[in-house]
Amino acid sequence: MSRGRDKAHLTGPAGKLSGLSEQGPSQRQLRVAEEVRRVLADLFARTEFRDPELVDAHITVTEVRISPDFRHATAFVSRLGRTDIEVLLPALKRVAPFLRTGLSKTLRTRVVPEIHFQPDTALDHAMEIDHLMRLPEVRRDLDEE
Repeated sequence: MSRGRDKAHLTGPAGKLSGLSEQGPSQRQLRVAEEVRRVLADLFARTEFRDPELVDAHITVTEVRISPDFRHATAFVSRLGRTDIEVLLPALKRVAPFLRTGLSKTLRTRVVPEIHFQPDTALDHAMEIDHLMRLPEVRRDLDEE
């Protein structure tokens, strides 16, 4: 049995489009992804959206993963102090062309990536693990060691 990732995990927006390959992202992918994250964060900070659902939404771009061909970027987003980012995903999809235009004005790359949005659940997962670690049964088992 192989310890490496199987090919099924490398497809779709959470896989190949998000920049994952068997070797991991290249240094150039990491640099471009960080620049895309910074530019998107600046665009979200300005809140120049015409979409009424995004007018008062404070969106944080936590991570960007870019595909090996630099044509697709998956932006992991969350809302500041709230957990209902899923309701804003359709609105973010609608403003993606506007955001891509903003990227094209700032990025100095041959290809401006198409932006896909995914909710960032890392903080929720970390809070759940923290809650589990504080349970009396778990604390008891950890103290025995």
